[in-house]
Amino acid sequence: MGTWLFLGAAILILGVLLLPKAVSNPSFFLQILIYGVADGAIFALIALGYTMVYGIIELINFAHGDIFTLGAFIAIPLVGLFGFTDSTQFSLSVMLILLLVTAAVMLIDGGINVAIERLAYRPLRNAPRLAILITAVGMSFILEGAMYLWRGANNVHFPDVLPGNRLSLPGGASVGVKDLIVIGSTLVLVSLLNTFITTSKLGKAMRATAQDREASQLMGININRTIAATFFIGAALAAAGGVIFGLYFNNIRFDEGFTAGLYAFTAAVFGGIGNIQGAAFGGLFIGLVAAFSTAYFQAALTDVWIFAILILVLVFRPTGLLGMQVPEK
Repeated sequence: MGTWLFLGAAILILGVLLLPKAVSNPSFFLQILIYGVADGAIFALIALGYTMVYGIIELINFAHGDIFTLGAFIAIPLVGLFGFTDSTQFSLSVMLILLLVTAAVMLIDGGINVAIERLAYRPLRNAPRLAILITAVGMSFILEGAMYLWRGANNVHFPDVLPGNRLSLPGGASVGVKDLIVIGSTLVLVSLLNTFITTSKLGKAMRATAQDREASQLMGININRTIAATFFIGAALAAAGGVIFGLYFNNIRFDEGFTAGLYAFTAAVFGGIGNIQGAAFGGLFIGLVAAFSTAYFQAALTDVWIFAILILVLVFRPTGLLGMQVPEK
């Protein structure tokens, strides 16, 4: 009951703020809605990593947003190996190469995140939570510094190889093929993750470890391997989000993951941190809030809206919309 009251209040507030503007210019409203869904799809992929890691070891991995940026940075030279430029025509072969590049980036980024977990987080697993939290912040700065040295402080261009065609909608709005690719890719990845978590042996081990680590270990589950797999999968999804972000916006900065990571963290908290469906829903919601805030109000206020949502959720419903209250472990 509390979940629906909270969600209803959020929708009511947004409705009061946006309804007059939507009525006055419905085509513009629909256009921003499409952009918001596409942005939310990217936030959802990042939020999944936050929610998985927190659910299994109760760590807010602040370096996760930088893992997202690193994925895009790794993809740029890989895409360059195939000679892709802004003038490259999209085709079936280009699509297959992009899929292979994305898979390779997911593997590389996942391996880096596993190494981070092994070297920086695992030795502190039984230490006070503040120690591992500070370590996560430190890893974020290390990754940002490494990317700054690698690519500099300016925007790094990502080749624009996706089709720029747009499909007209009633009322004057349009949806781009890029938008559909972003949304469709996220739906596929979230569905695959949900199926993996609910049906595979490793997915069941992850859920068991999240519920009770000691009991899972007594039942023969390899805790270290399960946690490492969680870091790998979370980073792989963030890496896919980084590649999608690069292909969609065609520019990325070394510190892009700082803002995107905070938005995704808010999405994970809003949806119910530790809940896969909640993270996906939260990412969509935050994407819509950011898009409408930038379009109808001042872009400078977007961060204010996002963090106001984070504070309200933490105060009035700490478990998020789809999260459940669990005993302290």
